[in-house]
Amino acid sequence: MKKFGLLYLIVLIISCNANKPISNSNFQGDFTLAFGSCNKTSLPNLLWDDVLSAGPDVWIWGGDIIYADTDDMSKLKKMYDEQDAVKGYKNLKSKVEVIGSWDDHDYGLNDGGVEFKAKKESQREFLNFMDVPDDSPRRTQEGIYTSHDYTLEEGTIKVLVLDTRYFRTSLAPDTETEKRIKPNDYGVGTVLGKTQWDWLETQLKNSKADFNVIVSSIQVLSNEHGFECWGNFPHEVDRLKNLVARSGAEGVMILSGDRHISEFSRTGVEGMNYPLIDFTSSGLTHAYGDFKGEKNPFRVGEVVKTESFGFVEFDFKNKSVRMRMVGDNGKLLGSLQQAY
Repeated sequence: MKKFGLLYLIVLIISCNANKPISNSNFQGDFTLAFGSCNKTSLPNLLWDDVLSAGPDVWIWGGDIIYADTDDMSKLKKMYDEQDAVKGYKNLKSKVEVIGSWDDHDYGLNDGGVEFKAKKESQREFLNFMDVPDDSPRRTQEGIYTSHDYTLEEGTIKVLVLDTRYFRTSLAPDTETEKRIKPNDYGVGTVLGKTQWDWLETQLKNSKADFNVIVSSIQVLSNEHGFECWGNFPHEVDRLKNLVARSGAEGVMILSGDRHISEFSRTGVEGMNYPLIDFTSSGLTHAYGDFKGEKNPFRVGEVVKTESFGFVEFDFKNKSVRMRMVGDNGKLLGSLQQAY
């Protein structure tokens, strides 16, 4: 395993009033990812041309690709077909590789998990939408989790797409405060389930990639807002942190969605010589415009409450990553740079 030098952190936060096009940049990434979540087919998505203009190598769906909320597979398929027919998305899909995960609204049940009775059928429709080959092992496994490896002359990137729905056990309603959900007792329940945890451990421990990107449809670090997040299963957050630290995997970061806001969260992890960052990007067609604030002890910078997508650039030579929140017309809403 490569030894890291002195860790340094460069944080650049640009206010939501900034009006700097994404193309005006001196940062030269060797490989780029764009990602986003919360996309209603009934609303216009004004960002597809901006995503394409940014020139990503890969587009990652972070979940809630559609808002179906149904166990009727004909309705689910119809909405996926509608999304596939969106002109801007079709244009992007013809030029850029598309990967990603689902969340509750495209899964089929709001805040749903293991109890959703149509999850196998929903998985089939999701894989169809993602153009997963009929002979892919993903067609026979339970859950949509998968990995993607990208090898360049300069280095390698592994993207680990998690399924936070298929195996996730029950949430605990909060009947004592105004929050919707409260954390389970420590040790009670799971986000990923045993099979997926075993898979993730193997992937990270065996990874030789320069950067490892974990895609989670729900936030991992922010844990006090009372909505869905890994923090509702605090032992699972600790397990993920411990796994990342023990695995020796290099350059691990998290991409998440769901919240209709965009923000950066960051924390130190014992045994890691770089911080763990959770970059939340949401939503694509609708955002939490009335956002008045919420506590997030891990937040870096300001919350973005307008429609946006995430853009991530990887610099192999300097072992550095730059993450940006981008709005309509390429407006730069926030930026964070991290050396690994």
